[in-house]
Amino acid sequence: MAGVLETLTVPRASGFPAVSLTPIASSPVCQLSLRRNFVPESRGLKLNIRSFRSSGSLRLRSKSGRRGGGIVCEAQETAVQVLPVTDNTWQSLVLESKLPVLVEFWAPWCGPCRMIHPVIDELAKEYTGKLSCYKVNTDESPSVATKYGIRSIPTVMIFKEGEKKDAVIGAVPKTTLSACIEKFL
Repeated sequence: MAGVLETLTVPRASGFPAVSLTPIASSPVCQLSLRRNFVPESRGLKLNIRSFRSSGSLRLRSKSGRRGGGIVCEAQETAVQVLPVTDNTWQSLVLESKLPVLVEFWAPWCGPCRMIHPVIDELAKEYTGKLSCYKVNTDESPSVATKYGIRSIPTVMIFKEGEKKDAVIGAVPKTTLSACIEKFL
């Protein structure tokens, strides 16, 4: 975003100096800062452009109306965080859960795992109160992965009453996982 804005001024918080970012003037992206209809792309935050000054720069303003003016960021929805499970917490969080549990086995270096993360996050939000969702990093918790024969990641498993009920291997569509979940609710 620094390449898009000519100047970005952040309101001073106690103990922090003001920040000012200036793009390279010859950059083709710099030309976008002069367009009134340009809205930066965002994931998970709603950006609301309030005003441009004639110089093409923006200033940030808090919703409380304090100094500045420009971009107001608002969270669109409350995020449901899918918590990690380790070898130490496996028994209490998954096997002793009163609700059915969806567990994603993944690793940070796995591309398909990164593709399925948003799907798991959506399912966690959609089934709040009906299903618990967790993620197991197979690099950090190898004994759980070994116990359940995880040979390929991502692997999503459904547990109910401490028993493995179903497994889906690979980055599959949300509909596939939803159908799997619905069988055990």
